[in-house]
Amino acid sequence: MDRLNGKVALVTGGAQGIGAACVQRMVEAGARVAIVDVLDAAGQALERQLGERTCYLHADVSVEAEVARAVQATVARFGRLDVMVNNAGISGANKPTHELTEAEWDRVQAINVKGVFFCTKHAIGPMRAAGGGSIINLSSIYGLVGAPDVPPYHASKGAVRLMSKTDALLYAADRIRVNSIHPGFIWTPMVEHHLTTLHGDAAAHQRELAALHPLGHLGEADDIAWGVVYLASEEAKFVTGSELVIDGGYSCR
Repeated sequence: MDRLNGKVALVTGGAQGIGAACVQRMVEAGARVAIVDVLDAAGQALERQLGERTCYLHADVSVEAEVARAVQATVARFGRLDVMVNNAGISGANKPTHELTEAEWDRVQAINVKGVFFCTKHAIGPMRAAGGGSIINLSSIYGLVGAPDVPPYHASKGAVRLMSKTDALLYAADRIRVNSIHPGFIWTPMVEHHLTTLHGDAAAHQRELAALHPLGHLGEADDIAWGVVYLASEEAKFVTGSELVIDGGYSCR
């Protein structure tokens, strides 16, 4: 496949889950990909698995200097930057709003919102130099609809949705497209941790969670990765400021 032939991408949170699936599918589609994460062992293992078309870079997206270094290192290694996938995120404390501490709130916003800001900020220069690009921000169904749990996470994903629209307008003249993806529940380490926190036994409640989706099952990381490949490709050259909802029908209700 050559849907992304010649393109260079950077994927945050790329060492596992949805991020790792994005890296793998983009490499298969012809891209060269920087894997950015704080999970060094997993990121280095993925680089070894996928070979010279990838490189692993350690960076905490909540720290601007580390983001800037990762972007610079990507351009130094591969010569350009065409695609930024802002996937890194955490769910944070699952408490009612009135019980949350300032630190619990701030930690989620620092990674899920400020991380997207830093990565976008430092991607613009290289993308302008490349003549355009695609910024793909991972939001959530909870950037579209509400739920009575995890307030910091839901607030952060709503912010990502509107940041995407703002930046789509700001950078359209530079041929930089910015879109958000809104996954339903995808069986990843984060969702497994969420179920374990709520119920103590993630596997026992997986079927209940699946039933919330009209298609009757949870999503897989590849379901999101294929959406990322599409938005990164020239097939999506007329798509910006849009919300790609991949949720098994969850948000139809």
